[in-house]
Amino acid sequence: MTILAVGAAGQFAGLVVPALAERGARVRGLVRKPEQAAEATRRGAAEVAVGDLRDRTSLDRALRDIDAVFYIAPAFLPSEAEVGKGMVAAAIDAGVRRFVFSSVIHPVLGGLVNHAAKAPVEEAVLNSDLEYTFLHPTLYFQIYADPWPKIIETGVLSEPWSIETRFTRVDYRDVAEVAAIALIEDRLRYGTFELCSPGNLNRREVAALLTEILGREITPMKSDPGALGDIPDAMKTMFDHYEHHGLLGNPLTLRAILGREPRTLRAYFEELASARTPVE
Repeated sequence: MTILAVGAAGQFAGLVVPALAERGARVRGLVRKPEQAAEATRRGAAEVAVGDLRDRTSLDRALRDIDAVFYIAPAFLPSEAEVGKGMVAAAIDAGVRRFVFSSVIHPVLGGLVNHAAKAPVEEAVLNSDLEYTFLHPTLYFQIYADPWPKIIETGVLSEPWSIETRFTRVDYRDVAEVAAIALIEDRLRYGTFELCSPGNLNRREVAALLTEILGREITPMKSDPGALGDIPDAMKTMFDHYEHHGLLGNPLTLRAILGREPRTLRAYFEELASARTPVE
């Protein structure tokens, strides 16, 4: 069985590659640039294809002799729905049997482009004969990795929405493990799974957790979205939703699939605090 992992050198899809390799799967990593091939190989890809999600010819090459596909779209990808549907069509034409899509929690949120754009891709899969699994992860722990040095430097945890709204989060390494199970085994076939870790924390509570772990005061703040410069309208809409509603889910499904407790935000922060370089 050969599995195509889209974005195999990326921050998130790159976590699926070792999860598959550890289970003995043969992985072909799809990367956009030739210089990313070495990273995909380092993560466990047996072979690498270079291609662009908008280039059908390169997709056809990448999908040759592939049994299953792991697909995740880059964040705020322009024309994300059309690109995703194109990937589904290419997989069907290539004779792919199984398609695992890392979608998003609550794709029915029509006002949020980064959520709503996933629904047409799921629909395209449902209107095919592909075996499928849809993964609906919530916010990833890993989004704290990039601002971590600034948090340490300033003692401030800042995001451009309310301090009070609550969020459920998840470690994408757990999502990657579920993806690997879905690609290799049959027990998740034809399922749609909300993937969340326990805890619905607001920023005050996250800052308190950081204070406890770091042994120094971390102050929660709301940053000015305008200070981010010229950001896409879709991101502004997302910030507004987060301002008023947050993003909530339930950990029961992830716990049941993994057969263990999901990784915790505390454990992730402890890894960041002890690592010289940010953990993935």
